[in-house]
Amino acid sequence: MSNTVIIVIVVAVVLVVAIAAFGYKAARRRQTDRLRDQYGAEYDRVADRANSQREAESELRERSKRLESYDLRRLDPTERADFERRWSEVQGQFVDDPDSAVRNADGLVTEVMHARGYPVDDFDQRAEDLSVRHADVTQRYREGRRIAQANLEGKATTEDLRQAVTNYRSLVEALLADEPEGTRREDTDDTPDRRGYDETTERETRA
Repeated sequence: MSNTVIIVIVVAVVLVVAIAAFGYKAARRRQTDRLRDQYGAEYDRVADRANSQREAESELRERSKRLESYDLRRLDPTERADFERRWSEVQGQFVDDPDSAVRNADGLVTEVMHARGYPVDDFDQRAEDLSVRHADVTQRYREGRRIAQANLEGKATTEDLRQAVTNYRSLVEALLADEPEGTRREDTDDTPDRRGYDETTERETRA
């Protein structure tokens, strides 16, 4: 075999290896982009806690696989209407009893998740499972739970509790919606404000 042929073979092998390496890196970038698009801020949260980007992305892929093993279901119209009614009652309860409203909001979220087919025994797993399809409200769920726990210790203000109910509402709406997460209407903050409600009621009473 001539030196020229050997050189050609070596160059060809090097090119094949280079192309394969480039393709692998491109595939990894596309995978990373997909995970970032899917998980948003949750991607950064997991990446900050992991030892490497590879480990973080492996965890997120495992979440997706785990969710696929669940028998998730949509709520029928009667169930959905009942949960919507109960959520309206929670928001109305906030005016007179913020503490109970937050507790009931937290419990209602768990009930809706159970009805949809999510395991509900462990809070951390609930949040992880939700992040697969509802990444945009998962952090709000964690914040709502943090405030609810702080409230049990007497460390939450009325404004904190109002924010907790708002956070829980975002998740309830996401879980009750039939359409994909991205097509839902934008969140609006319509949790009752105690001071505003009381002042309006007082004016109407005097009238």
